[in-house]
Amino acid sequence: MISKKLIAFGTLAATVLVLGACSSDNKDSKDSSSDSKMEETSMSSSVDTVSGASISDKPEVIEKALGKDGNWIVAATADITFDKDVTVSGEFHDKGETSGDIYRKLALYAQDSDHKVTDEYTLTVPKMTVETENFNIVNGTVKGDILVKANGFVLNGTKVDGKVTFEKEEYKTSATLDKEGAEVTGDVTVQ
Repeated sequence: MISKKLIAFGTLAATVLVLGACSSDNKDSKDSSSDSKMEETSMSSSVDTVSGASISDKPEVIEKALGKDGNWIVAATADITFDKDVTVSGEFHDKGETSGDIYRKLALYAQDSDHKVTDEYTLTVPKMTVETENFNIVNGTVKGDILVKANGFVLNGTKVDGKVTFEKEEYKTSATLDKEGAEVTGDVTVQ
C-alpha cells in the first residue's frame, strides 16, 4: 500500500516537473524569438501580450502597449486606425532585459520563419508623440504627423505619410529617418 502511494506520488511529481520544464522551454523560446512573433500572422490577432511583446490588431491594445507601462516591442497584425493622438512613453530595453541597451520597437509588418517580410501595415493617427528614447518604427506606413521629444528616433523601412517635427535640434540630429529606404512625405522640422 505504501509503495503504491510512493509510486503515485513519484509519478505525480515527475509529471509536474516535466510540465513545468515544457512550460519553461516554451516561454524561453517565446522570449528568444520575440522579434519573430510577427511570423506568419496565422497567430490569432487577439493575442495581446506574449513574453515582453505586445502583438495585436486592436487600437486600444497597441495604445496601451506604447504607453509607459507597455512593452519594449509592439507589433501590429493588421492596419490600425486611431481617432485620437497617441503618445509613446516610458524607458524600455532591448529584448526587455534591463541590462540591454535602451531600445523600443514598433513593428508594422509580418514576417515568415526566414524573417522575410510578408506583409506591411498602416497605422493611421492624427499625431504620434514620441517621448521614448531610441524608438524604432520598422516597415509599414504611419499616416499622420509625428512629434519627437527624445533622442535616437529611427524610421527603418517605414513611410511616414505626414510630417515629422522634432522638439529640439538635438533630437533631430540624433534621429535616422532613411534607414532601409524609409521616407517622410511631409516636412521634417524643429519646433
